[in-house]
Amino acid sequence: MAVYFCVGLALAPAVAAEREKPLFELGLAGGGGYLPDYPAAGQNHGHAIALPFFAYRGDVVRSDEKGLLRGRFIRTESVEFDVSLNGSFAVDADDNDARRGMPDLDHLGEVGPRLQITLARAARDARIDLELPVRAVFSTDFSAIDFRGFTFAPQLAYQHDRFFDPTTEFKLGIGPIFATVELMEYFYEVPRSFATARRRAYAADAGYLGTRIEAAAFGRIFPRVQGFFGGRIDFHHGAANESSPLFRERTTYTIGAGLILSLVQSERRVVE
Repeated sequence: MAVYFCVGLALAPAVAAEREKPLFELGLAGGGGYLPDYPAAGQNHGHAIALPFFAYRGDVVRSDEKGLLRGRFIRTESVEFDVSLNGSFAVDADDNDARRGMPDLDHLGEVGPRLQITLARAARDARIDLELPVRAVFSTDFSAIDFRGFTFAPQLAYQHDRFFDPTTEFKLGIGPIFATVELMEYFYEVPRSFATARRRAYAADAGYLGTRIEAAAFGRIFPRVQGFFGGRIDFHHGAANESSPLFRERTTYTIGAGLILSLVQSERRVVE
């Protein structure tokens, strides 16, 4: 989730130049968030991270605001098709009341294709898109990698490339999430060996995981500093595994923010 913070308004003649970005950048990125331990968890925890930052905006291979790493294979006025890679934080089971005594939830990685279709253009830099991502999910504790099934998360999104000024991008999206049984088991299954008087054994089912509303912005604060901010609400009413003892909240909230410091930029620019 990303939000562009900006200072002041640019004059119209500067718009084209502001849309140009370096072909590649190197720097530092850091941020934090307050998010649920897992979908429909009864508890949130804060997480923070600082990492080297790399962006590459090639015609096909890209690492940018839309994904950690992706390959963009088709891009037209109304259709974009890419394959991307993303990830999420691990969870210590002992810090979660519902999962205490069970195995930890490892870091999750997701990879898969995404088709984006522009349904309408509300203004020169605003549009309404239908996004159709399918992702394979993997978990890792950095000693092994395990397959955790697939997700399908269609989303209807309003996107504006110059929301406050030419350097500010904004996105507001809504859509359901569906998952196969492997991922549902990872979140909601309770094997008999981990059943207790307060946590009965449970076999998870594939299907509907919830509906997400998210808003995000990403913008330039200073010439070499960008900020991002985002939030989302997940509604899990009617989810396939509502009866799991690990399913604790039908509505969960997430908020996060951070900064990106660009230390090295290529002289070559590309128009986004």
